[in-house]
Amino acid sequence: MWQSDKSSRPTGPADWSYPPTLAASERYARSRLVWEIALVLLISVGQSAIYSVVSFVRAATRAPISQQQTQLNPSRSAEPLWDAIYQFLDIFFSLALVALALYLLWEPANNALRRIGLDFRRPGSDIARGLLLVALIGAPGIGVYAIGRAIGQSITVVPAPLDSSWWVIALLVLAALRAGLTEEVIFLGYLFDRLRRLGWSWTGIIVSTALLRGSYHLYQGWPSALGNVVMGLVFGWCYKRWGRVMPLVVAHTVIDIVAFVGYPLAAAWWPGIFAPPASTPTPTATPSPTA
Repeated sequence: MWQSDKSSRPTGPADWSYPPTLAASERYARSRLVWEIALVLLISVGQSAIYSVVSFVRAATRAPISQQQTQLNPSRSAEPLWDAIYQFLDIFFSLALVALALYLLWEPANNALRRIGLDFRRPGSDIARGLLLVALIGAPGIGVYAIGRAIGQSITVVPAPLDSSWWVIALLVLAALRAGLTEEVIFLGYLFDRLRRLGWSWTGIIVSTALLRGSYHLYQGWPSALGNVVMGLVFGWCYKRWGRVMPLVVAHTVIDIVAFVGYPLAAAWWPGIFAPPASTPTPTATPSPTA
């Protein structure tokens, strides 16, 4: 006859619980994934998108869009050396968010960098594809901005001056690399992986991330936001087809280098299109996307 042995019984309430069923485990994993996505977005591109939308609404209710301006890579200090230090730290901590997304993608025996194609295994094809996208997206993007300025629907973008210190161009190149890595790794590498695990269709993923990318740039006006939605659709399709994020990082970085470094030259050569208006309300300092 079986007799209970008190010494062999579990000692706490948790020990009496049954193992979760497969359905319960799947529900828990799905819920955890949804929360992970929300938190990553709220500390990275999602946060910037919210600020961008709020900034645009505020600008649209203050004065005509054509009379307002926003600055790319604004100065952090009136002293050049401290400005460079603050700019470098801002870039460094922004890249920490990229590292966090990669860390979350990492799995045992599954290198996240290789899985999303953020490596140097195919430098030739990555650079060639990236430059092809620069030609396909970059030139039309300038045209979209110029048209937006002409119809009074684009906020004037004021670039950082190039003549303040010798290290300014190097910092602008780093800022462009930061923008390329942040947007392409999170929008494509991270969100595509996570949303597929939630069962989203490829079409839904490409369209939703393109819309998020557009809202991220709405602070420049709706023409620029629309142009970035198109860019997101093209980049999303390319990432699905190629399975590599590196060509898109190359393209985005080159486009932003041209914007950050070449824009002051364009403003000097074609002031009617690119230079800020003579009388412009002074913008307040608010968190905003970098490019």
